[in-house]
Amino acid sequence: MSISLVARRYAAALREIGEELRQLDTLNTEISNVAELYEGSAELRIALESPLVDHASKRAIVATLAKRLAVGQIAQNTLALLVDRRRIKTLPAIAKFLREMTDKKRGVLRAEVTTAVPCSDDYYERLKVQLEKMTGKTVVVERQVDPQIISGVVTRIGDRVFDGSVRTRLQTMRDMLMPSA
Repeated sequence: MSISLVARRYAAALREIGEELRQLDTLNTEISNVAELYEGSAELRIALESPLVDHASKRAIVATLAKRLAVGQIAQNTLALLVDRRRIKTLPAIAKFLREMTDKKRGVLRAEVTTAVPCSDDYYERLKVQLEKMTGKTVVVERQVDPQIISGVVTRIGDRVFDGSVRTRLQTMRDMLMPSA
């Protein structure tokens, strides 16, 4: 079974449990925090995915991790279940799908906004208002900085990309002036 399919099933179950217990936001945050830590630590991934590390040790690692991050019982049980079923590597995908399902239910879109330098909060707020007018939905702006775009803004909402970067404009001009051979 593909990681994506398994992750969607776990995420759907977590969403239902979170809604039923009115803890969806908390659960979303907890699963995302653990997933970020998992993705950011090669040592943690190796320890939890390695067949050389015994099952009890993996459970202990997950329990310690959950305690340090102060995650609730539902998230702890989910992590233990993923370890028990040898599906811990699906955790980042579960976090992603859980967030997407929650956003979809609430009518929220996430806009990934990349700028060459950090911009003011006022700028992001104005951009958010424009994106909300354009989409008709509530927009959450996720900020990123990438000096390689030189200047301008690249905004990604789902599959749509609005590229106003100088790098892309220069690339377009170069392609127009220098025909391919």
